[in-house]
Amino acid sequence: MAQDSTTQHTPMMQQYLKIKAEYPHQLVFYRMGDFYELFYDDAKRASELLNISLTARGKSGGNAIPMAGLPFHAAEGYIAKIVRAGESVVICEQFGDPATSKGPVERKVARIVTPGTLSDEAFLDESRDNILLAINTYQDKYGVSLVDISTGRFSLMELDDQESLMAELERLKPAEILFNDDTILESILRGRPGLRGQAPWNFETESAERLLCQQFNTQDLEGFGIAHMTLAIGAAGCLLQYAKDTQRSALPHIRRLLIEQRSETVILDAATRRNLEIDQNLAGGRENTLISVMDKTATAMGSRLLRRWLNQPLRDIDTLLHRQSAIQWFRTHYRYEAAAEHLKGIGDIERILSRVGLGSARPRDLERLRDALASLPSLQNALLDESRPQHINRLAHLVSEFPEQASLLKKAIIDNPPVVIRDGGVIADGYDEELDELRNISENAGDYLIKLEQQEKARTGIATLKVGYNRVHGYFIEISKAQATEVPAEYIRRQTLKNAERFITPELKSFEDKALSAKSRALAREKALYESLISLLAEQLPALQDCAQALAELDTLCNLAERAETLNLTAPHLHQSPQLSIRQGRHPVVESVLETPFVANDLSLSPERRMLVITGPNMGGKSTYMRQAALIALLAHIGSYVPAESVDIGIMDRIFTRMGSSDDLAGGRSTFMVEMTETANILHNASESSLVLMDEVGRGTSTFDGLSLAWSAADYLASEIKALTLFATHYFELTALPEQQEGVFNVHLNALEHNDTIVFMHEVQEGPASQSYGLQVAQLAGVPHHVITQARQKLIQLEADSVKTQTGATPPPPVQNDMFSAPSSPALDALKDTNPDNLSPREALELLYSLKSLL
Repeated sequence: MAQDSTTQHTPMMQQYLKIKAEYPHQLVFYRMGDFYELFYDDAKRASELLNISLTARGKSGGNAIPMAGLPFHAAEGYIAKIVRAGESVVICEQFGDPATSKGPVERKVARIVTPGTLSDEAFLDESRDNILLAINTYQDKYGVSLVDISTGRFSLMELDDQESLMAELERLKPAEILFNDDTILESILRGRPGLRGQAPWNFETESAERLLCQQFNTQDLEGFGIAHMTLAIGAAGCLLQYAKDTQRSALPHIRRLLIEQRSETVILDAATRRNLEIDQNLAGGRENTLISVMDKTATAMGSRLLRRWLNQPLRDIDTLLHRQSAIQWFRTHYRYEAAAEHLKGIGDIERILSRVGLGSARPRDLERLRDALASLPSLQNALLDESRPQHINRLAHLVSEFPEQASLLKKAIIDNPPVVIRDGGVIADGYDEELDELRNISENAGDYLIKLEQQEKARTGIATLKVGYNRVHGYFIEISKAQATEVPAEYIRRQTLKNAERFITPELKSFEDKALSAKSRALAREKALYESLISLLAEQLPALQDCAQALAELDTLCNLAERAETLNLTAPHLHQSPQLSIRQGRHPVVESVLETPFVANDLSLSPERRMLVITGPNMGGKSTYMRQAALIALLAHIGSYVPAESVDIGIMDRIFTRMGSSDDLAGGRSTFMVEMTETANILHNASESSLVLMDEVGRGTSTFDGLSLAWSAADYLASEIKALTLFATHYFELTALPEQQEGVFNVHLNALEHNDTIVFMHEVQEGPASQSYGLQVAQLAGVPHHVITQARQKLIQLEADSVKTQTGATPPPPVQNDMFSAPSSPALDALKDTNPDNLSPREALELLYSLKSLL
């Protein structure tokens, strides 16, 4: 496109092209009167994304200009759609006065809207954090920093390997990722949304330190304990500068810098998060996930905090016990019901306060904040109780009450204010005398003129006196020519008509000056008062943000108490030593969707019983049994109650899952390669304090290869790592492992079979399964009868061949329907009415050997 910034373009387009040159990769919304216009390639892209008309009006530089426009008052919806598509938008506003401007009106960039720097309510998912992430790397080490502009949460961490980085990306699911252009990170991150390459100097440690010290008003970073984290500091500096550039303002709501230590959390790798379906199912939705069952929070900020807890379970036993005691207190006498009612009136003040800090809070934000602050006294009353635990005491103290701010907002903001301050009508009557007077003049000019007319008639005695107004001459007092000589001395002639004279008085002139500008002055005054109101609230921002965070935690704990009561959950007993003993455990998600009662099962893992080899039929419940163990452990590590009659659990360092089958075509990895990569990760990183779930290891390759790998992996976990392990398999050879390895036991999921049909009992029993019931499951799935029959005959042949290999005996040929034409005997006669198609594979094999011995 022809966008050369030369004099061949009009002055207005020169101004546009100069701004566009600074933002080549963003869509520039260029304000022109009541519209935002986009030009050239931006217009074409916007036309595609927004389904708006692409036109070509006028010329610049001799060429037609492609352009597309949209009304500025409806821009929010369009911007939201663009950002959801992964694009960024530069908002370029008019800052000059068109009436007095010589040449093009001055325009400046007011803000930049990117996927990771959103703060407006219209752009955000209220139940999810909106994370902007920066990654700095050197020699396979990673410094990571993240910020949520919408709440002010700011943290950093350092990671030792790529696997840890992938796990954190899966946990955080950032909306936008900043990375150093000079690194190979782009290939690692390929396919993730919102990738933004940054110049290497944006990650420079020294300038990052200056930025951070300036943000937190400190001399150095020693007090944060991060002086040694140079990679993370570089990432944090890049992040902070990017946030300031896009917001076009200071960031006063970012007050803390948190250090995230993986050693303080139960580590879940990317595969484990996907397999456990914590907040996203395997299809990418929210349905039938752990969060969908556990989240009945009253506020959006409570929902986001619960999601963070579930994705970052803790190892600190004291914190978990504090949460348990708070949940128990809320459960007693159903205290959670009253607390939840008050919390519902509070709303998402965490994000509202961030907009207050950014100066972008809207009238309805302040209305909701007013209502929230008004609710705090009644919430505090609901929390009053001599028996309340220390943790509730601390949170109630942080929530506090803010009577001055509540009173200020009640006095200042009308009920049901408009969406924006632009047209006024937000500040309540009685809040400001000057505003009241200007409004009174503007809205009641007619009443004033009537009163003035009556007053002047009485004062002058001129009965024909009239007070009027026209656009050319403004306000006037009109008197007939016959009585014009009787006017008072202070009347000043303004206009002479054929039959009348028009006058102005100092009082009417003063009113005219006020009335003609009253509306615009009232609007200007109201905007100034509104900005002042936000500044007053910003002065209390630290305490108000502490209040919001405490409210979010109260909501989360209150929610967990309600879930414990409603879902019949129990408090787990926490220990430091490795252990997982579950009595009558249940899968919370599966139980929630079943129309029939869930079959609960026990589980016992300890140093003396480190591994369970699980066998049983497909669809028998192995996967559910394994996943419910992991979810119970996960819930216990956030301080929640768990779905079981009782649980004793040791604090875990990691939870691993190797379950299901998937490939990575984009990364060039087959299903088996993915399986082996996940297996390798477990074998390298698991410890005796880890919970390991492994399902069908080795099934992606040949039978003997797969069996060998499965055996070796299980043996290594049991003998070397000694992790608490559930190892599900269809390789029956692995059921011999307990005979060779201490601490390994067999369990199986049972099923009943009758006439080639199978009933899954979903009960876990000691010992190995007798068979896998593969053909019966295939029949249930609708595989054609002919295929099942042929498969059954092939199975008999294979099992017979296996016996021959092991014993050297020659097995009989596969059963044929005419086999009963053999010579008669009492034993054969007893078998004549037996239909081989109704026999299980094992029964059929036994029948064959009976016949062989008889014949």
